Amino acid sequence: MATEAENDAVRIHARHGSVEPGEIAIGVIIGRASEFFDFFVYAIASVVVFPKLVFPQFDPLTGTLYSFAIFALAFIARPVGTVLFTAIDRQYGRGLKLTVALLLLGISTVAIAFLPGHAQIGVASAWLLAGLRIGQGLAWGGSWDGLASLLALNAPDARRGWYAMIPQLGAPVGLIIASALFAYFVGHLSAADFFDWGWRYPFFVAFAINVVALFAKLRIVVTPQYAALYETRELQPARVRATLKAEGRTVLIGAFAPLASFALFHMVTVFPLSWVFLFTRELPARFLYIEALAGIVGVASIFASGFLADRFGRTALLGTCAVAIAVFSGFAPQLLDSGLVGEAVFMVVGFLLLGLSFGQSSGALASNFSPAYRYTGAALTADLAWLFGAGFAPFVALYLSSHLGLISSGLYLLSGAVCTLLALGANRRLEMASRR
Repeated sequence: MATEAENDAVRIHARHGSVEPGEIAIGVIIGRASEFFDFFVYAIASVVVFPKLVFPQFDPLTGTLYSFAIFALAFIARPVGTVLFTAIDRQYGRGLKLTVALLLLGISTVAIAFLPGHAQIGVASAWLLAGLRIGQGLAWGGSWDGLASLLALNAPDARRGWYAMIPQLGAPVGLIIASALFAYFVGHLSAADFFDWGWRYPFFVAFAINVVALFAKLRIVVTPQYAALYETRELQPARVRATLKAEGRTVLIGAFAPLASFALFHMVTVFPLSWVFLFTRELPARFLYIEALAGIVGVASIFASGFLADRFGRTALLGTCAVAIAVFSGFAPQLLDSGLVGEAVFMVVGFLLLGLSFGQSSGALASNFSPAYRYTGAALTADLAWLFGAGFAPFVALYLSSHLGLISSGLYLLSGAVCTLLALGANRRLEMASRR
C-alpha cells in the first residue's frame, strides 16, 4: 500500500532504476541529521527551558533532574515503537511505516513548540510534555529504515569501516545546527522574549526538516533495488519474538558493545550543558557555541574512524576507544569546573574520542545476524544500546555530580567502557567457538 508521499517520490525519481552507494549515503545522512536535530533541540530545551517553564515550583537542580527524567522516556518508548511499527512494516510496507513514524515525530516535536507552562495549566504541563516525549520515542523506533544496512550491503569489502561511519555523521551535524540555533536565540533575545517565544522556533524548524528527511528516505525505499533486497529477505522485517528467539544472544551482545560510545555521547553533549548552566557563571550561549565547534571536531573524528577501522578492524578500534574512554572518565569531568579553557578541553577531547568510537558503534556486530533477522535485529540492538547506554546518562551524571562531585559522574562513563570491553570479549569467544 503506497502513501501519497511515496507515490510522489516514485514520480519524481521515475527515471532512476536504482541508487548508488553515494546516493544511499546522502539519504542516510539527511535522515539521521533530521532525527538528531530533533533529539538535540529537545535536549537543549530540557536544560535551558523546561526546568523553568514546566517545573518552576522546584529549585533549578531539582527541576532539571525532573526534566531529565522526562528526557529518558523516549528511550524507554523506542523499543515499543520498533515493535509497533515493525508490524505496520510487515502488513502495509515500509513507505507507510516511515510516513506515519516521521509524521508522529514531526507532530510530537512541533506540538512541544506550543507547550503551555506550569503557570498556565499547572502540573498538566509536565504530563503533556511527558506524553509528547513518549510520542517522539515511539516515532524514533518506527523511523528505522534499514538504509544503514543497505549501505553496508553495497559497501566494498575493503571499505566497510568507511561506509559504516557515514550514518553516524548525522549526530554531530544535528548537534551543530541545534546548538548554533539555540545559541543565536539565547544570545540575541531578552530573557523574556526567549522564554516567551524564542525557544519554540527550533521546534518548528525540526518539523520542516522532518518533511525533507521523509522524501529523502522515500527516494531510496521506493527503488527496485531496495525492493529486491526486501523480497530476498535481506531487508525484510521479521517478527520481534522470532528475532529474539533466533538471535537473542547477538542482540544482547550487540546492545552492550557500543555502550562506551553511547554513554560518552550524552556525557559530552547534554550533561556538560546542564552542569555549566547550573553551577558556573558561563553564559549558555557561549557554551553552546563551544559545543557546536566541538561538534566539528566530532565530524572529523568520525571520518577518521572509517579510515582506522578499515586499517585495523572495527572491533580493535572499538576496544581501543573503550580503554581510552575509561581513562577519560577518571579525570576529564573535573575540567568542567576549570573555567573556559577547561570546558573547551573537555569538549574537544570528548568529541575526539566520541567520533572515533561512535563512528563505528552503530551495527558493529550487525554482520553476525543471519539475513532473515538482520533488519529487525539491528533495530532492536540500536534501541537497547541507546536505552542502556544513553537514556539515563544525563540524569545519573547530574545527580551524582551534584551530590558527590564531578569526579563521580565518570563512574557512569567507566561502566559503559567496561560493558563494551566485556561484550567485545564475549563476541570474540562466540566467533572462535563458531569456527571450531
